[in-house]
Amino acid sequence: MDNTLGIGSRIKHPAFGEGVIIEVNVAAYKLCFMQYGIKNLGRDYEGFEIIEKIDYEPEQSFSQAEKSLAKILRFWGASNEIIELGAKWENGTMILKPADDDLKPKEIPIETFFHKIVMTRDRLRVMEQRINSSKLSDEEKVNLQQYISRIYGSLTTFNVLFKYKEDHFKGSSK
Repeated sequence: MDNTLGIGSRIKHPAFGEGVIIEVNVAAYKLCFMQYGIKNLGRDYEGFEIIEKIDYEPEQSFSQAEKSLAKILRFWGASNEIIELGAKWENGTMILKPADDDLKPKEIPIETFFHKIVMTRDRLRVMEQRINSSKLSDEEKVNLQQYISRIYGSLTTFNVLFKYKEDHFKGSSK
């Protein structure tokens, strides 16, 4: 049986901390560490702990590696995933008009507002991952997850801005 780790496997190195395998070579793994960047590590090195093993596939395609890396980046909050604004909103302006006509309205480019909404969603995802990987009890995790689901539900109003339905906020189904 081949014990080679596959792309996307997560390890903990004694000096570099947690990292992810982004490439498998004949003699070495290429790993990405959040604080130390890209490092090569011999495949025969035994000084690390395996956190999550992904099976090695010798003919793994680039798209599979891309998907693994995107998953990892989302987990660590480092994803700059491109979320597209619906075409009808491109180059648009959001206008906040006070009820008092003596006050001046505030205009915000809709792309700026959209970016803030997407960043909010990304930060909620990171919070979710951190809760899931924390040492909280299962009951505490469930309670916090319920709050996050309610926050997503509150943000569904902004789904009209997204180009693709799979990027929409989804609240709890209760």
